[in-house]
Amino acid sequence: MKFYEGSVGDKMARYKGGKLPLSDVLRYGADLAQGIMDLHAKDIFILNLKPFNFLLNENDRAVLGDFGIPYVFLGVALTNTEMTRRLGTPNYMAPEQWEPEIRGPISFETDSWGFGCSIVEMLTGILPWSGKSVDEMYKLVVKKEEKPHIPSGLPPAVENVLIGCFEYDFRSRPIMADILHAFKSSQNAVYQDGGWMGPGSRMIREKPGGSGYTEWFLAKDHLQVGDMVRSRKSRGSCNPENMDVPEGTVVGLERDTDQDGFVLVRVHGIHDPIRVHVSTLERVTFGLAAGDWVRLKTEDRKHSPVGVIHSITRDGTVAVAVIGLETLWMGNYSEFQMAKPYCVGQFIRLKSNVFSPRFDWPRKRGGEWATGRICQVLPNGCLAVKFPGRLTFSDETSSFLADPAEVELVSFNTCPGMVKKYQHLEDFHWTVRPLLIALGLFTSMKFGLFVGRKIGRSKNKKGPNHAVQNGQNADGSTAGNTAWRPPKVTNIFR
Repeated sequence: MKFYEGSVGDKMARYKGGKLPLSDVLRYGADLAQGIMDLHAKDIFILNLKPFNFLLNENDRAVLGDFGIPYVFLGVALTNTEMTRRLGTPNYMAPEQWEPEIRGPISFETDSWGFGCSIVEMLTGILPWSGKSVDEMYKLVVKKEEKPHIPSGLPPAVENVLIGCFEYDFRSRPIMADILHAFKSSQNAVYQDGGWMGPGSRMIREKPGGSGYTEWFLAKDHLQVGDMVRSRKSRGSCNPENMDVPEGTVVGLERDTDQDGFVLVRVHGIHDPIRVHVSTLERVTFGLAAGDWVRLKTEDRKHSPVGVIHSITRDGTVAVAVIGLETLWMGNYSEFQMAKPYCVGQFIRLKSNVFSPRFDWPRKRGGEWATGRICQVLPNGCLAVKFPGRLTFSDETSSFLADPAEVELVSFNTCPGMVKKYQHLEDFHWTVRPLLIALGLFTSMKFGLFVGRKIGRSKNKKGPNHAVQNGQNADGSTAGNTAWRPPKVTNIFR
């Protein structure tokens, strides 16, 4: 066994402000990325990356000194909230690492977040979320989706990959091969005349199409000649879109090693192959693609039967993220069937045959399940739901979670009768009912004033004619009677 005299954390403590020179950070970063990538190739998650776990050898090269220990505790019931430290050090933990069975699962990209936190600490000398309690860090990272601050002045390739490391959705983060390439290419970059020159100085361009996917998400789908492909839908879209390539076969690659290139796709009904940018296509294998919603044909009570495909190989091996599992579910494509996707903005409620849901869910006054609006879809298909139709206060839960297998869509088209449609209208915001009541009162008051004015005008029109008639009667009475009396006195004797 080798003996190491110190760690990167120990070396940082000897520098003023705890910051390391950029050249050291780039060298250590490349060493660590290579080591992490080798462990990932053996299906080992580190989950506890931090400077004090990076040992230094006699040649001042970084070596991983603590890896895989938190992974051992995955699946073990934790009796204390403080035991979350077993799954890593809170300052360096990714959002899905806090509650992997709910917001996960754990993946290789989880280590990308911890790597990014470690690099930022080496550059700044400041511990991520320094001075915050465990509960405060949980709220910042998981609830508020805040990210560590990345210092300026870095080589563009390194800055770009660090930004990617802190994507909330782990599918949008770079893998270690991307990180290794960025750090290696930046080691020879030179800062000159206010800018970086040489390899690693080019910022990665944004892909055409504006589909909402990050560069790192798209880079994971490598196309080959013979692959079945289709146009990639906009991220988070449930509506059918006009596809340039509903389904086709790749027949040529312009640059087979460059993900910025174009491919030639043969589409049924079109004579000549069409030239399409790689980022606008997704590979389809046995009718499935990464990001598709699927349902297990054989259900297991331990986890949800509905999940989202993380990846699918060309031989049909599928990795699926589902609620209830801390890691990706691995299986064959034949074990799944397509499921209905859910998107942000849709209204849902629990199915009537669900009596004991996986997560807490509010009820209406009559005992029926309340209707909520999806505000976020997590990578494993877990739905974060808010209830704009309910007036909540600061001490109440602002959002709830839902298992997609236990809910159903609610819309005006599915609501039978006017009463149900009105009740769904109230689900849009809690102010709908008071506004309609106020509008009804205002309308009634305006109608009452209008009727009152109409009656007043009719009385005013009758007044003069009635007076003339009384005058005529008075004159007639004077002609027939010798003793004249005033009209009011005459009325007394009537």
